[in-house]
Amino acid sequence: MSRTEAPPLPEPLRVPVADSHTHLDMQDATVEEGLARAAAVNVTTVVQVGCDVAGSRWAAETAAAHPNVHAAVALHPNEAPRIVHGDPEGTARQGARAAGGTAALHEALAEIDALAALDHVRGVGETGLDCFRTGPEGMAAQEESFRAHIEIAKRHGKALVIHDREAHADVLRILADAGAPERTVFHCYSGDADMARICADAGYFMSFAGNVTFKNAQPLRDALAVAPTELVLVETDAPFLTPAPYRGRPNAPYLIPVTLRAMAAVKGVDEDTLAEAIADNTARAFDY
Repeated sequence: MSRTEAPPLPEPLRVPVADSHTHLDMQDATVEEGLARAAAVNVTTVVQVGCDVAGSRWAAETAAAHPNVHAAVALHPNEAPRIVHGDPEGTARQGARAAGGTAALHEALAEIDALAALDHVRGVGETGLDCFRTGPEGMAAQEESFRAHIEIAKRHGKALVIHDREAHADVLRILADAGAPERTVFHCYSGDADMARICADAGYFMSFAGNVTFKNAQPLRDALAVAPTELVLVETDAPFLTPAPYRGRPNAPYLIPVTLRAMAAVKGVDEDTLAEAIADNTARAFDY
């Protein structure tokens, strides 16, 4: 089986559900093809997430054109240091860029702020901290950007969508310090059961991706087991994090049923019950 071949369509869910975090702009299919394939398995709504100014503009335009697509707009945590310090090697898919300093960061944040005001933009994200790809020299830019996104989300009454990679304590600290928006979503939740309890106490949504199905992901499954069902979402983060048994092949919203069924098994509930809860939770989280 080719690693580049798309996995087959899973058996459709009986209850329609939403993919709370996807990147249609990074997938091979057209938007229309991707949405049709998802709808065929009863994944009827997607949240399209921007990672930079251009991607956020695209997310907003795509949501405006498709009633079952909602947009989230932001500068990804790894984008902020690239804007401030430059990226001469071109480590991101956008390629090399010159350093712009904090003025360039503020300019980019102003664009995100303007997009966040649009009605079909339902979230501000993905924002947060990433200690995996960005070294210590970039953390000040990440934190400044994260705090600005928190303020934008609160001012526009939008959900905050958090990218937290190897930065749990700092993300929780900044949220507590700045004051989290009313609706906060940990995208691709990566903490353990103890952190899930902290998030639950704060009322943060936890969105689980295909990596919850990976063999080595028992701590994630332990977190899902203790996460209150009313705070649980499901996502693909496509084209990344394809669930087992298709790990390594391209991900897309139509694979949500594979992850949701694995999650239902962890929670000890039937898939319809979990799908109903997740559909309700996602609509609540993104206020649509």
